[in-house]
Amino acid sequence: MEIFTKAKAVKLRGHLEKYLVADDDQEAVRQSRNSSGKRARWFVELVHDKPNVVRLRSCHGKYLAATDIPFLLGMTGNKVLQTVPDKMDWKLQWEPIRDGFQIKLKTWCGKFLRANGGTPPWRNSITHDEPHTGATQRWILWDVEAVQVPESDSVLEYISSVSSFSSVSDDVLEALSDDVLGSGPQSPISVVSSVKSPRFSVFSTGSAKLSPKQANSNKYQAGMDLFLNAKAVRLRGHHDKYLVAEEDEESVSQDRNGSSKSARWTVEFVPGSENIIRLKSFYNKYLTASNQPFLLGMTGRKVIQSLPRRLDSSVEWEPIKVGSQAKLKTRYGNFLRANGGLPPWRNSVTHDIPHRTATQDWVLWDVDIVE
Repeated sequence: MEIFTKAKAVKLRGHLEKYLVADDDQEAVRQSRNSSGKRARWFVELVHDKPNVVRLRSCHGKYLAATDIPFLLGMTGNKVLQTVPDKMDWKLQWEPIRDGFQIKLKTWCGKFLRANGGTPPWRNSITHDEPHTGATQRWILWDVEAVQVPESDSVLEYISSVSSFSSVSDDVLEALSDDVLGSGPQSPISVVSSVKSPRFSVFSTGSAKLSPKQANSNKYQAGMDLFLNAKAVRLRGHHDKYLVAEEDEESVSQDRNGSSKSARWTVEFVPGSENIIRLKSFYNKYLTASNQPFLLGMTGRKVIQSLPRRLDSSVEWEPIKVGSQAKLKTRYGNFLRANGGLPPWRNSVTHDIPHRTATQDWVLWDVDIVE
């Protein structure tokens, strides 16, 4: 659930490197290699009184639903569609279950969201089912990519969700929409939403405001400018030490010697994504945000070198430009961090979110292009 509670919207990538998309008929869903459009974006809604489930809302304002309609008569898989809420709200609820670095999405009836392969009509189809053979075990595994949402989109999607799942009147919703779009004078109505959401605050003036305020998505893409013309880079942290790959071909650490081959990281761009990179060490292994705690009871998790059989989201990093430096964000919302202090923290590298002002700079890196 962690990535869903932090993200306003996500993209879901299946085992065939295709994304879950909402068709323009506003009913069907399928798989597509094109992840750049709004159809691949799913807004996340938390369910009141059910902390372990989410709803996923398409760009058409409809919800991902696990129906009881067979995909093909005589087969076990059932259709997954876009629908509007009704009395059977449980069909819109999905329980994320972590499986390594990926997740499974469990339905109300105990089945799982599945990206099918094979010949038509199975090719590119989406069903909910249980994998009955070893060959299809991976068909229910999904990589989750957090998506930055433009401020106006986020507010309007929230308003739409309020209209579906709360008792707020149409007049109030219309007033909110006018404020967001700037199509009318500010409403004096005092609003209290019946849906509690950490992503939205409504003030007594009737104006809508995101909390915290979302930065323009171009700001995040600007982080790629530091890597676009680079074949290889060195990363220097706030202690003036470089990110290095250890000789054991597994660990990474910090070192003042930036001239060694172990401080060199080859840049790879991820197909189908404009703002994600992979970093490969001198030992041909990828910089990886693992799920292993660095120390038990602490929030930071290990960053290692690895070579997974399938390149998943654990080896993908999103550069975010901050002044002349960059933060490297994982798909789980953490940041690559150069730790300081006493051993075992000294010279260690983890991925985490800085919780104190004193450690805010620990996630900032200078990017030196070496090739």
